[in-house]
Amino acid sequence: MLNFLPAPLIGLMAFSLLAINSFFWVPVLLFLAVFKLLLPFRSVRLRLDPMLVRIAEAWIACNSGWMALTQKAHWDVQGIEGLDPRGWYLVNCNHQSWADILVLQHLLTRRIPLLKFFLKQQLLWVPVMGLAWWALDFPFMRRHGEEVLKAHPELRAMDQETTRLACEKFSLIPTSVMNFCEGTRFTLAKHQRQQSPYRHLLKPKAGGIALALNVMGDKFHAILDVTIVYPDRAPNFWEFLCGRMRRVRVRVQRIAVPKHLATGDYANDPAIREAFQQWMQQIWQNKDSQIEGLLASD
Repeated sequence: MLNFLPAPLIGLMAFSLLAINSFFWVPVLLFLAVFKLLLPFRSVRLRLDPMLVRIAEAWIACNSGWMALTQKAHWDVQGIEGLDPRGWYLVNCNHQSWADILVLQHLLTRRIPLLKFFLKQQLLWVPVMGLAWWALDFPFMRRHGEEVLKAHPELRAMDQETTRLACEKFSLIPTSVMNFCEGTRFTLAKHQRQQSPYRHLLKPKAGGIALALNVMGDKFHAILDVTIVYPDRAPNFWEFLCGRMRRVRVRVQRIAVPKHLATGDYANDPAIREAFQQWMQQIWQNKDSQIEGLLASD
């Protein structure tokens, strides 16, 4: 509706609306989260968690409102029909931009339960939003490089324990556990540094999904494999706010939970770890081919 305005002005308006939306809802979230912190009982959590989720969904709905006001993007979406808002899902997606999160929330909120992301520990200190993520029980992970983990293997166990505790909380009410398997946003520099065997993706990291399946495999209705493609180049966050995302293509595919892998010991059984990584690599090969097809469909 307002896309006739200059892009920087649209960006300022979108950012202002996002800020107003956040400053309105986050204090309400925190007010309820304090009760959950002071009264850490299952019965209290079962009452408060659905209320917190509804507040987060209202925040997302308002974001969709200002997106409709400021954006003029063409959305090509397939695979979101027939999802269960009362189910449990493990959602896996390629990652190119902060815009990915707004795209996923816009398309999936109220079609499936609220997406819960695994976040870097540093994001806890993001003004306003860090507190909101904490109130909603988003798990904060300390990311360590392979060299650090080889020197201090106990750090891997700490990350696994953080994931396990988070997934136990997620099992109380319907939840969608969100994971970007690449672990970071795709860039050509990272792609070259990794020597990734995929054309459009970084190498997937299977550990987070493996642990989530191990803790909650019997809860998940399905794995949702989401592929996002920006045919005109992935926008950064500011470009997204300015309405410069002209087209986005999204494909959602349901994958059955691999029960034989979900019940295995990924951390300590080399055979299970190898099988899980092969399963993940096959998904990634299919996703890479899908991205190639979506980019070539103009």
